[in-house]
Amino acid sequence: MRGRAQPRWARWVAAVYVIGFLEGAGSHAYDVLTGGLHAYGNWPLPSQLLFHALLVLDLVAAVWVVLAWPTGPALCSTVMAADLTANWWTNWTAVTRDPLAYLQPVGLTPITLFGLFVFVTATPLARSFRLIDRSSNSPRPVSGRYPA
Repeated sequence: MRGRAQPRWARWVAAVYVIGFLEGAGSHAYDVLTGGLHAYGNWPLPSQLLFHALLVLDLVAAVWVVLAWPTGPALCSTVMAADLTANWWTNWTAVTRDPLAYLQPVGLTPITLFGLFVFVTATPLARSFRLIDRSSNSPRPVSGRYPA
């Protein structure tokens, strides 16, 4: 990320994104290293494919945020929407059977909280990224237009 060119709040939000998506990539890498291609064999096929793809998508999302690309927060939101959908879809029956079992510091609860954080902060973070001129690292005009 272009450090000092971003407001302090944007640097903190971006840092949380990067930590969260790198943790997600690490988790999926661990699952694949220990379980191979069948690491998610008990999940529905679309979820299996998604979780394998998240190994790469989480890394790409983190890199796009580090580079302060304005499309980075949109990618992060999309990745989290897919990840949360797959996790809640597969765990829904167990959650409705024993909801308190899922109030833990690992698993569905932190993934959901991180997803909500990403959804709430994606638009302001993308706006902040758009204010950075890629060539001179100076703030862009508010209109977003460059002189001809």
